[in-house]
Amino acid sequence: MEALASSHTQSVEDVTATLKKFGLETIPEAPNTYPALNPVDIFRSHITDLLASVSGIDPKIIYPALQWTQTLDKGDLTLPVPALRVKGKKPIELAAELAEKFPSSPLIEPPVVKDAYLQFFFKPAPLTSIVIPSILKDGASYGFNPAFGLRDPSNPSLGRKKVIVEFSSPNIAKPFHAGHLRSTIIGGFLANLYEGAGWDVTRMNYLGDWGKQYGVLAVGFDKFGSEEELVKNPIGHLYDVYVKISAISRDEADAIKAKKEEIAALQAKNESVEQLESELKKLESGAVDEQARQYFKRMVDGDAEALGVWKRFRDLSIEKYKATYARLNISYDDYSGESQVKDESMEAAARIMAEKGVSEDSEGAVIVDLTKYSKKLGKAIVKKKDGTSLYLTRDIGAAFERFEKYHFDKMIYVVASQQDLHLAQLFKIEEAMGRKDIAERCQHINFGMVLGMSTRKGTAKFLDDILRDVGEKMHEVMRANQAKYEQVEDPEKTADTLGISAVMVQDMKGKRINNYTFDMDRMTSFEGDTGPYLQYAHARLCSIARKSSIPSDLLLSADLTLLREPHAVDLVRQLAAWPDVFLNTVKTQEPTTVLTYLFRMVHALSSSYDHLQVVGSEKELGKARMALYSAARQVLWNGMRLLGLSPVERM
Repeated sequence: MEALASSHTQSVEDVTATLKKFGLETIPEAPNTYPALNPVDIFRSHITDLLASVSGIDPKIIYPALQWTQTLDKGDLTLPVPALRVKGKKPIELAAELAEKFPSSPLIEPPVVKDAYLQFFFKPAPLTSIVIPSILKDGASYGFNPAFGLRDPSNPSLGRKKVIVEFSSPNIAKPFHAGHLRSTIIGGFLANLYEGAGWDVTRMNYLGDWGKQYGVLAVGFDKFGSEEELVKNPIGHLYDVYVKISAISRDEADAIKAKKEEIAALQAKNESVEQLESELKKLESGAVDEQARQYFKRMVDGDAEALGVWKRFRDLSIEKYKATYARLNISYDDYSGESQVKDESMEAAARIMAEKGVSEDSEGAVIVDLTKYSKKLGKAIVKKKDGTSLYLTRDIGAAFERFEKYHFDKMIYVVASQQDLHLAQLFKIEEAMGRKDIAERCQHINFGMVLGMSTRKGTAKFLDDILRDVGEKMHEVMRANQAKYEQVEDPEKTADTLGISAVMVQDMKGKRINNYTFDMDRMTSFEGDTGPYLQYAHARLCSIARKSSIPSDLLLSADLTLLREPHAVDLVRQLAAWPDVFLNTVKTQEPTTVLTYLFRMVHALSSSYDHLQVVGSEKELGKARMALYSAARQVLWNGMRLLGLSPVERM
């Protein structure tokens, strides 16, 4: 998303010059608006000025009452008159009165009264003259607003707010399952969103990379490991090793359990069990479980050899993850993990909890009773009877360490809704420990489950398998059109990109909290609102630009007053809304806010092709239409990049 940070080239002077042509001497500018970045701000401020002048109502009440419309036939902005809080008049009567008094304007058509609503339609000529140059000049930064992330917009020298987005967080040597996939896609989008809003973003991957299972893995690697396979496919190979050694461990556990039952039965009859007890001891001491426990203890105690093996597994896994994440347009600033949380941080957290009376002993374990704050928070265990610390203590230690290191203004945990209770407990315990300053800055962004996550080769366990299968399916679909297929430079790579778009768009279509069914056929279709359909729309716009052969630097001199057809005007109205959609997305934090807009815009686009042809139309008209299509391609590109997609130019 580095492109989002590019500097704005559409200046206030440009906007002023355009408005002068339509008879406005100064830019209408309500407080905290950005007329050079968001064309609709100009129209909103203008309506506010005009309404305030004829009604005497405070502009501070009018401006926030102006709302977007769901569909263009209801206007570009709408005003629910009851929101003006005028006493003694029926809203319907007041609406009619305000419409009648509304002065003629160079930017706005006379308002339309609809019950207690006023509908405002922007005049096409000024809108087109402001919006298209704004998009063409701002390019990759159109719609985004770096001022949102400033600590104080009136004093930029105070710097930007900092956010940590912790997402993906798989376990090394375990399958990268659907929950990790969702966390990765949503977290990547949120990091882009905050970057587009000017925040200083740290992308963090908190790996599951510590615990006795790494002892199990080391023991297994001694038995089944292959250096060659480890280097070739670390995550897959370590997983295979883990499965094999875990099967042995399970069999051993069954044998130990059977032996214990045999001993108990003989003891009940007062018979000798000496022989059996020595057999049990032998079984237990040689078992994978005990070997793993001892190995992990060596790691904890800082044994160089044991840590060296673990570090190699971790480093090779991270290298492999990096390659997979790169396919999803994701990179991290910090590969953290459970192993990185210092023991002293956890000990300090445990000590503060005890000193402040937050934790208490319960039958040898340490618990925090949160029911006094809320019944549904229950009781949280922070230390087991055997003295091992649990996730909660580690997570508290991690949060304190991160605050120390980054001084974040916000930290977002992108974790499945199954962990709702865990995170609610974490934030409440931090607060109870006297660290409300940290707890208040933490936010849990949750999401539902992916159902039926299997591919054509059976249940897919690894992200690479999922992406491979979807890529192959897209390749099949592309081959169906041989003529087009032959023009694609690297069909394999394009199929891979389309497959990834298919997976990501299916994931983002609904609200985050909803479960959805992984449906290979539906997501790879070019029909309906899918990733490939968005990609097709982008590739088609690129194709129009190639065929028109109008150099892009000539588009700014196009005569935009020629764009009068309803299809052209409606498309401009859709493009004008993008900065508002971005602003709304910052509030909802839902990828579907962006997707819904992009599909609506792309539908307006595809219905306009027959009416607004570039090739074959008169030269100046062709240039104006190309400027419109170029602006549409830019907005589509910006939206797709925000979602983490890679727009293709041919397919």
